[in-house]
This record gives sequence, C-alpha cells and structure tokens, in this order.
Amino acid sequence: MPPTSVTRTERTPVRAVLFNAFGENPELVDVPEPQCPPRGAVIRVRATGVCRSDWHAWMGHDDTVSLPHVPGHEFAGEIAVLGSEVDPEAGWAVGDRVTAPFICACGRCHECLTGNEQVCDQQSQPGFTHWGSFAEFVAIDEAELNLIRLPESLGFVEAASLGCRFATAYRAIVSRSRLAPGEQIAVHGCGGVGLSAIMIAVAAGVKVYGVDVSDAALAAAEGLGAVPLQGGEGAAERILEASGGGVDVSVDAFGSTETSFASVRSLKKRGRHVQIGLMVGDSALAAMPMDAVIAGELEILGSHGMAAHEYPSMLGAVASGDFRPIELVGRRITLDEVPAALAAMGTAGGAGSGMTVVEL
Repeated sequence: MPPTSVTRTERTPVRAVLFNAFGENPELVDVPEPQCPPRGAVIRVRATGVCRSDWHAWMGHDDTVSLPHVPGHEFAGEIAVLGSEVDPEAGWAVGDRVTAPFICACGRCHECLTGNEQVCDQQSQPGFTHWGSFAEFVAIDEAELNLIRLPESLGFVEAASLGCRFATAYRAIVSRSRLAPGEQIAVHGCGGVGLSAIMIAVAAGVKVYGVDVSDAALAAAEGLGAVPLQGGEGAAERILEASGGGVDVSVDAFGSTETSFASVRSLKKRGRHVQIGLMVGDSALAAMPMDAVIAGELEILGSHGMAAHEYPSMLGAVASGDFRPIELVGRRITLDEVPAALAAMGTAGGAGSGMTVVEL
C-alpha cells in the first residue's frame, strides 16, 4: 500500500523553465525540487498547459510574481510528496492522479467559508505567487482542500487542458452567465478559453457566435458549431445584425479595451456581459458604454476560475462525453519547447489555434 505521507530531506535538481527578468528569454535549467508545505503537496507534473496568463506573468503584468520565476499553472500529474500535516483520513496517497485549480484557496477566510474559494482572500497561485508547473515538480498549498482526483478515464493531457481555461469557461457559462435555452451568446476571442466557452455553449444547445480577427481561430470556432464573425472594428455591429438585435450573453475571452467594449455593445436589452480575459495595463481601466448599461439594464460580470468543490460536475460531463476538451488541444510539446511557445503568445496568431499542452 503506498504511503500516505512522505517527508524528503534532500532536494534534488529538477528541470524547469525559468526567467530572471520580465520579458527576458526563459531557459530550461536545473532548479531545486520544490519544498512541500506542511499542509500541502508536491505534484510530479505529467502535463501542463501553456496559457496566455503565463505570458502575462512572463511580461511582468502580474504584481504577485517575484524574480527569478518559473511560470505554469494548468497541470495534472501524480502526488509525489504529501505534507506532514495532511490528515491521513483525507484519503490522499503518494501516486494518486490529481489536478488542482489555478487558484489554491486557504480554507479559512470569509470567502472560503462561504464556498467562494475562487476569490479566496489568502489565495496562492502556482506560476504566480510561487514557482509553477513548467517544471518536473510543482508545490501546492492546502492539499486537502485543493487536490482534485482525476477519473481513471481522463488522461493527463486532457486533464491539463481543463486547467484554468476550460474550468474558467465552464463556470463563466454555466454559473455566472446564467445561459438559458433559446438564448444567443457571442464569444469574443477564440483562443483556448474562448473555444472552451464555445464548446460548452454549443453543448447547451444555444446559438453561438465566435468572434476573432484570426482566420484559423474562426475556423476552429466554426468547427465546434459556432457562427464565425470577423472581429476588430465593427464587430459589435456584425453581431447585432446576425443575432437580430443583440445577444443575451456576450463573453470577452481575450481581454482588451476593444473586445470588452464590443462585447457590451453587442448585447440586447437586459443582456449579460461576462469578462473572462485578463485586463492588464491600460485595459485595466477600460471605458465602458455606461449609457447602454443603464438604458438597457445590462449586467457586467467577472469570472475568476473555479473552486475545487465545483470540479466534479465538470469532470463528470467530460467523463460522460458531453464535452471533449481534448479536441481543443492544438499542439503537444516538450518542456524545452516552452520558451518559444510562451513568446509566441504575444504575437498575433503566433500561438496557433487551440491549446498548447506540454507533456513530461
């Protein structure tokens, strides 16, 4: 029977993608194996997604990142070490196949105690507040709260593809947007999180419009069942015309002044805008058409990940075949290809269509 708790006294070198300055080319180097928090765990990474949020961390857009740094936050793997204070009765053992939300909650603050771990006041985030999963091992806090057991039918690549993008899209569409039968939805930005949102909305049986400036992204959206519409200037007008006066729900899955504004402008009266894409730099203070918000009684909603306790319904839907996030994986790469893949995130169309997942 595998041990339920392990304490390692030696920290051996492991491979990781590290950068020493924001925007500087990351390198694959040897670093010490991460220390295991007393109530946490160290995960042997088997697959990890390359996300635009990782690009933001590399560029210095997140003030929680300290240098030098190892990014990466969408991972799946096996428990390598359990903290000395993890309760053996919690049921976790070394070797268990797991993932974790990109927001690891503390379990003690007001938000956690009310079931809103995704906005935990004392949250930690692998790849942001501490070194992440572009490495052979990654540490997480509060294992009993944040570990999520993977169904045997779910491979590591598919589990990593759920990461922040699919899980964030799932909660944004299912919970935050309150999407209902017979409604219409527009998704602005057809990258990983946008395609995830499209897949989930199409499965709900509603009319979906995929909006992007990239022909490849539009083709991917159309392949999932969305009506492709050209993004950029005039995007809101094209949605209004195609939908017959505006959509019920509009999602900004990219995160820019232009896409968020267009998303709100494409709503019908009493519509709901959901902001998924990160708004950084000047976009953090993006202008909103508040005249339309007031006159049409529009709602502006944020969506920030998904708590671990909400994962079972999503995992069940994936296991049953209702969703197939593996179809959203565009590329599988190795750890030494991460620096180039990360840099490509900052170029128009450079990331390609779909998700990029690292296999270790």
